[in-house]
Amino acid sequence: MTTLAELGEFDLIARIKARASRLHSRDVVVGIGDDAAVLRPRANEDLVVSTDALVEDVHFRWDNQSPASLGRRALLANLSDLAAMGARPVGFTLALSAPTSLTLTRIDGMLGGLLREAKAYGCPLIGGNLSRAKQTTMAITVLGAVQRGRALRRDTAQPGDAICVTGTLGGAGLALRKSGDSGSALRHLPKARVAAGRALARLKNAGACIDISDGFVSDLGHVLKASGVGAEIDLSRIPTPRAFARGCEQLGLDATKIALHAGEDYELLFTLRSLNGVRRPSEAALSKRLGVQVTEVGRVEKARGLRGLGASSSAAGFRHF
Repeated sequence: MTTLAELGEFDLIARIKARASRLHSRDVVVGIGDDAAVLRPRANEDLVVSTDALVEDVHFRWDNQSPASLGRRALLANLSDLAAMGARPVGFTLALSAPTSLTLTRIDGMLGGLLREAKAYGCPLIGGNLSRAKQTTMAITVLGAVQRGRALRRDTAQPGDAICVTGTLGGAGLALRKSGDSGSALRHLPKARVAAGRALARLKNAGACIDISDGFVSDLGHVLKASGVGAEIDLSRIPTPRAFARGCEQLGLDATKIALHAGEDYELLFTLRSLNGVRRPSEAALSKRLGVQVTEVGRVEKARGLRGLGASSSAAGFRHF
């Protein structure tokens, strides 16, 4: 199989450019091929920028994930950050570091996964960098745009707000544990709730928002700290996938802890308040408005701290350091 050493840097750039150029966006004036990309924001929009990386032997191993799924995961993690801000995708850059022995088959697979999600979310690859390294890393910077002054933030939760989540929690964590224990391929891939985030940003009674990447408890803690408030959670209301409890039991796992702490679900955790005496929308109305299941799981309180989870609140979510 052909390796990067055999292909060469500039042929790889040409290969990437040829595939990435199939996706166009009116926000992009100059894409791949110059010293930098040129974007033209639309009137009355704020620019939103986020960066993240997928690192070999930290976030993934080659033996249990396909190159395509790695590429998809890399972009989905970044798109989820845009979703949490209520932004629409504009484009992304890729800084790829890899050993010279990495095969072209794996490169093509990763690129295929990246561009599949790029097309699905209307987020073209507009530039990047290549570098030799001992391990493979995909570092992505994603750019988005949101109506001026309407970006969702972590620091806007208020006492009395309802705490809600989209979708279900724990599925990604269970899939990772299954793959790690059995050595089987990891097939579970989350969704970036971009459409839901954009719809939420249009709601006048939207409060704080964050995506659940490190775990429900950990990410809720970020919102509470930033907003200077506390919360009471109804543990019985935490939504989990079908057959989740049975799957955890088969592996000897605590289903509650996996749902609360495992992370990588990339669902949205947000707060909503009553506005000028008008009651918050029902779960059914919210689900219809956001295009995804929404569950109210608790309430923001003035007194700091997180209550209602018992011993389950003490476990830590994912941390690099």
